[in-house]
Amino acid sequence: MLNIVLFGPPGAGKGTHSQRLVSRYNLKHLSTGDILRSAIQEQTEEGIEAAKFMDRGELAPDRIALKIIGQCLDEFNGTTNGFVFDGFPRTTVQAAEFDVLMKNRNTAVSLMLSLEVEYDELILRLEKRAQHSGRIDDGDISIIKNRIQVYNQQTRPVKEYYKKQGKYVEIHGMGTVDEIFQKICNVVELIESR
Repeated sequence: MLNIVLFGPPGAGKGTHSQRLVSRYNLKHLSTGDILRSAIQEQTEEGIEAAKFMDRGELAPDRIALKIIGQCLDEFNGTTNGFVFDGFPRTTVQAAEFDVLMKNRNTAVSLMLSLEVEYDELILRLEKRAQHSGRIDDGDISIIKNRIQVYNQQTRPVKEYYKKQGKYVEIHGMGTVDEIFQKICNVVELIESR
């Protein structure tokens, strides 16, 4: 199975490139953000608890994120060539527990692709996305800045976790969507050929 962790700060293009990876390699897209937002809208127990954190631009608790990912893996396992994990894991604790979760299902993370984008460009992309998405957290500059700060403090260290496993690859996330996606595909195809 091809299991890709697509990594990067808010606005780096994870959602855009996840959808392209899904189409090109017959993968299932799992975005904890999308799944949690859906749970919030449906007012599930996990959604109500997650909303308390996400409304402030903070991360949902590990146990909620891991529970949801585990449920998705069980639901779609055997029906896809692998998964694109968009914005997950978000902490080193999640990454370690995620490895256990994957091992218990006889699979593992194949690689982590980290989209690196300049700060000012992230702000511009998120403000632009807010005009089309209707997401409250994309329309408030203080929440945007807090989300990027939370990423830098809590999520960025996950890179080191995957570097130690030899699974980390940095992708320069500036340029056109097509240019960036071609860089991603070059890496994926190299990994698949091994």
